[in-house]
Parts: sequence; C-alpha cells; structure tokens
Amino acid sequence: MKTEQNKTTDNNPREPHIRIRNLEMRYGNFLIQRNLTFDINRGDIFIIMGGSGCGKSTLLKHLIGLYHPSAGSICYGDQNLWEVTNEERQEILRNAGILYQQGALWSSLTLAENIAVPLQEYTNLTPAEQLELASFKLALVGLAGFENFYPSEISGGMAKRAALARAIALDPDILFFDEPSAGLDPISAKLLDDLILELSDTLKTTVVIVTHELASIFAVGNNSVFLDPDTKTMLATGNPVNLRDHSPDMRVRRFLSRGEIDSTKRTSAAERNNYEQKS
Repeated sequence: MKTEQNKTTDNNPREPHIRIRNLEMRYGNFLIQRNLTFDINRGDIFIIMGGSGCGKSTLLKHLIGLYHPSAGSICYGDQNLWEVTNEERQEILRNAGILYQQGALWSSLTLAENIAVPLQEYTNLTPAEQLELASFKLALVGLAGFENFYPSEISGGMAKRAALARAIALDPDILFFDEPSAGLDPISAKLLDDLILELSDTLKTTVVIVTHELASIFAVGNNSVFLDPDTKTMLATGNPVNLRDHSPDMRVRRFLSRGEIDSTKRTSAAERNNYEQKS
C-alpha cells in the first residue's frame, strides 16, 4: 500500500477503519470488479451502492472475509486481512457484526435464544447472564417483551430488528448490513433506518450497508462507494448527497437522481393523459 494514501490530515482527522487498495474480485475467470480503492472511516455510515449485478454483496463478502480477493488488499487498521493467520483473521472479524438480507434467525429458537448464540460461543457468561444480556439487546432495538417469541410469530420488520440485536450482541465496533430494507414496507424500512442512525450514534459503531434504496442512502449514509457493472470498477466515492449534486460522472448523478427522474416521468405521463382526455 502507498503510505501517502493512508495518512490522515488535520483537515480530515477521521481514522480509516478499513482500507481497500486496488481490490479485484472474480468468480473463477469472471471479473466482478477491479481497481477498488477507498477508505471506510471510523464512525462512517458507509453505503456500497450501484446498479443490479455490479457486485455490491460480493464486495461485502470480501470485507467480512468470506471471499479471498484475486488481487489487492483489505486492511483493518494496519492488519491486512489476508496476510495474517487464520486465528488472527477470526479475531479481527470477531469485532464485526453482520445482518444478512434474510435475517438468518434460527426458527427453532426464541428471539432471546437467537441473540444468546454468539454469547454462548464467544463469552464465559452463565446461561442466566446470556439471557439477561439478550433481553437488553432486544430492548435496544425496540423489542422489549418479545424474548420468548419465535421468528414465525413476529413481522418481517421485527425479525430484521431481532437479527440486528443478535449482530450487536458482542458489542462490535463495525456493523455490516446486506440489503437491510429488502422485503420491508416503507414504514418498516424508515423505522429501520432510524434505528441504524440511533445505534450508530449511541454505540459509536462504524456501519457498512449494501443497498440500492435511495431513501435509505440519503437518510443514513455519510460516505459511499459507487460500483458500475459495465466498466467493472468504482466510479465515485464520497458523501451520497454530494455525489448526486456534484459528481463529474453523469452515470452516478443519474443513478442518485432517479427518484426525481421517475417523478418527472410520472408527471409527464399524467399531463399527457390529461391532454388526451381533453382532446
């Protein structure tokens, strides 16, 4: 890695939490993305965005150590994720919590028992202490009193919050979300966005989110990377609002302004229909 890329300055005192340098991702010989270079700073709510098939979820899986890069580096602080021992890598990733798209709750366990799973594996807490801490984590996500409910007995939005409670069970310093709003109605999605903001502020946690939902991107994100499926590389990185308004790349501005474009199209169609009816 180039030293000058990793320095922080007085103008940008935020410390990079994860440094990605010249990352290349492949499935066999099939190229997914190449030349990815950006920082995820401590305290960021960082958005991985781009069109369908661009490799957003694949990038997340590289960041959490599920996939090995075909080239380049992923560093947590000064530790390259793939230049340490397997035990050291597991220790690094133990400080990360992950919320998968489907929540991945165990259907045979109550919510409290689901939250207690990582506590059983990674702590020396007694069963009673595990359930007490599980109740506290559920309360943090607005599910106090639901400890003894099973996943099949709650709504999709509540299941996402329960999965989030499990993701924060070990007090991670970084949280990863894969399409957290998928399958949720707009109200539940908005509540989840508000919860992410609240937890980020309260727990001082770095958050990384894969999403293509504009409402969520602008509601929570303060930093981002934009992946392009055609050129198979990143087109931009930075604050999503700034990219929407000032990115020199039209493809980025078009993607981030598509809600306004769709609204204009709907208005034009309505005006055309109204004209045709009058005619």
